[in-house]
Amino acid sequence: MSENIFITDDFLLHSEAARTLYHDFAKAQPIFDYHCHLSPKDIAEDRQFENLAQIWIEGDHYKYRAMRANGVNEKFITGDAGDYEKFAKWAETVPHTLRNPLYHWTHLELKNYFGINTLLNAESAESIYNQCSELLEKPEYSVKNLLRKMNVKVVGTTDDPTDDLRYHKQLQEQNFEIAVLPSFRPDKATEIEKGEQFVLWVQKLEKSVNYSIANFPTLIQALQERHSFFHEMGCRISDHGHSNFYGENYTDSEVAAIFEKGIKGEVVSVLEINKYKSAVLFELALMNKKKSWAQQFHVGAIRNNNAKMLQDIGPDQGFDSIGDLNMADNMSKFFGKLSQCDGLANTIVYNLNPRDSEMFASMAANFNDGVVAGKMQYGAAWWFLDQKDGMEKQLNVLSNFGLLSRFVGMVTDSRSFLSFPRHEYFRRILCNILGDEIQKGELPNDIALIGNMVEAICYKNAKNYFNIQET
Repeated sequence: MSENIFITDDFLLHSEAARTLYHDFAKAQPIFDYHCHLSPKDIAEDRQFENLAQIWIEGDHYKYRAMRANGVNEKFITGDAGDYEKFAKWAETVPHTLRNPLYHWTHLELKNYFGINTLLNAESAESIYNQCSELLEKPEYSVKNLLRKMNVKVVGTTDDPTDDLRYHKQLQEQNFEIAVLPSFRPDKATEIEKGEQFVLWVQKLEKSVNYSIANFPTLIQALQERHSFFHEMGCRISDHGHSNFYGENYTDSEVAAIFEKGIKGEVVSVLEINKYKSAVLFELALMNKKKSWAQQFHVGAIRNNNAKMLQDIGPDQGFDSIGDLNMADNMSKFFGKLSQCDGLANTIVYNLNPRDSEMFASMAANFNDGVVAGKMQYGAAWWFLDQKDGMEKQLNVLSNFGLLSRFVGMVTDSRSFLSFPRHEYFRRILCNILGDEIQKGELPNDIALIGNMVEAICYKNAKNYFNIQET
């Protein structure tokens, strides 16, 4: 099996200035991954994955979509095929992902974690699988050591308000040197349109607080208690994933009546849904401000579009897509109402539809207050946009409408412990953009000046922005 060096030391770095910025300023910066979906249980128990398929393919929606597009039967994706059978189908798919970000990520991960430079394909699959799986059995490839290997300093997981955070507590008791902290993700508290699922979630919240939730004020009280518990456990970030922003006008009596309908499992109208979501999100935002948390809004996905596959294999299996809703008015009303009562916390907004990029960046900037540098952040390229083209566009939009120098940088937004090279990918793209403009004379040939900005974007800004103490 011949070796083909694809990911070189200067991968994506097309000028001398870019290479200097990356190797001298970006490369050594620690990783502050303030938003991901890693399992705190796996970290607390220092999970040792049995093979490459388990750590690399399980739950990876990006790979699922590529394999389906390549004609792979569902048996080898989410079905009952064996681990190596699934991996082999992924390996067969990889050559067909040329120009998809998966091709870059795949080979960055093989190189960075396993020292493998061989291109993955059907012919190299067995050798790579065996080599990686053998390494994964070694203690130095446990989950904690994988985080150490990538120089990770902070991991922000994503956690429902009803979670008891037992594994975060275990990690604190273990004195693990990497800060693994919960993030408050209360989406289910807003999902009154889901009928029985909403009722069941409220019942779960009741068990968490040990009292009945029969009305809207009690719901907010329960969320406040869970918010405070999360704070005690080190949480300093909330996260909200919605199809739209919600800025509908409402009265207390209206929201109370809507909640009573929802908790009884009755049908609520679209207007009632919007009023209810607006009210819950407003109250949650006030909690965030009071506790000096940062808040994230991931907005614009349409989820579980394939009704047949939803029925056959369940939700969240890679059948989501970019939404097409108008958001500017609601975004303005929501942040405006919070601003009027001094209730707007440090906020990061992420769009999924590239059509909305300039709008999101310009709208967020309306609510900077001159007190916190970079308070309103136009967030990193997210989900369908977190590829080379999307990252470049996000950096350009942010530069045009705000201050790139205050950007808090990239996140993995991933469920995989092999996803941290996405930070390297972002850093190389950032340095290449800046290096190219230095070479063209569009930026000053002052490597120290621009290198300091690179260091800030890669790590230091996030460290300063979030109210989180590293262990």
